[in-house]
Amino acid sequence: MKIVQEYKAKKRFGQNFLKDSSILDKIIQSRPKNNNLIVEIGPGLGDLTQRLLKVGDVKAFEIDKDLFKILSEKFQTEIKNKNLNIVQADVIDFWNNKEKNKQSLVDYSYNLIANLPYYIATNIILKALFDKNCKNIIVMIQKEVSDKFKAKVGQKSFSALSIIASHFASNIYEVCKVPPSSFEPSPKVDSSVLKIVKKDIDNPILLERDYFDFLKLAFSQPRKKLIKNLNKTYDKIVLKDIFNKLEINDNIRPHEVQTSLFLDLYTLLIKEEKLYGTRTTKNTK
Repeated sequence: MKIVQEYKAKKRFGQNFLKDSSILDKIIQSRPKNNNLIVEIGPGLGDLTQRLLKVGDVKAFEIDKDLFKILSEKFQTEIKNKNLNIVQADVIDFWNNKEKNKQSLVDYSYNLIANLPYYIATNIILKALFDKNCKNIIVMIQKEVSDKFKAKVGQKSFSALSIIASHFASNIYEVCKVPPSSFEPSPKVDSSVLKIVKKDIDNPILLERDYFDFLKLAFSQPRKKLIKNLNKTYDKIVLKDIFNKLEINDNIRPHEVQTSLFLDLYTLLIKEEKLYGTRTTKNTK
């Protein structure tokens, strides 16, 4: 714990260092048993990194220059032996630069295993879901966010994140809950270790950013009717016609709609838009 006392966590990077060895062990135990490279984002002081290196090679991304220096000194041997590669960078910027060339974060299959900073966790998980080379995701995140990714139809936490995750995953579950006392400094919220086992995607629509934007629109006001949320962008007459074709009740709310119906609804709306230009920001009565 001496090194934690010497290094002061920086709020701007959302740093909370996991100190509970039993949780670290559970993360390692939940890892997929394959030879994929392990990618760690936000290795912090290297407690999880140390355990990950016992089960595979690791590529870590650390934005904090001070922590990068600490990690480089702590893992000199592993870096020299090429078991560990630490990149000092903002991983989102790194990802975005890769995306411009249609490449993944890593150019071959990898598993993402990390204790993610809360402020950027959702964005990182979405990037990993859309990244074809990422095969498994095991991440420590805020429990509220974890609940959204694994929620089922009808549950309070069911959201656009739930739908996207279900499209890309063959299995999603909570490995364990993590109380604030497991960290130093302690966050003000409960955490959760979430595991997502990805599957191959054969529908190109799922890879379109517009589809996720459509889902965010659908859940923009969760308590309102789905058709009213969509009417902010799409023509109401067209919406009613498609709802009728798909046998969706006009009074239904977003969290009550089956996951597959959102994809069907979006597909038909895009078809109508291409044929007739039905997209509009004007509500049609």
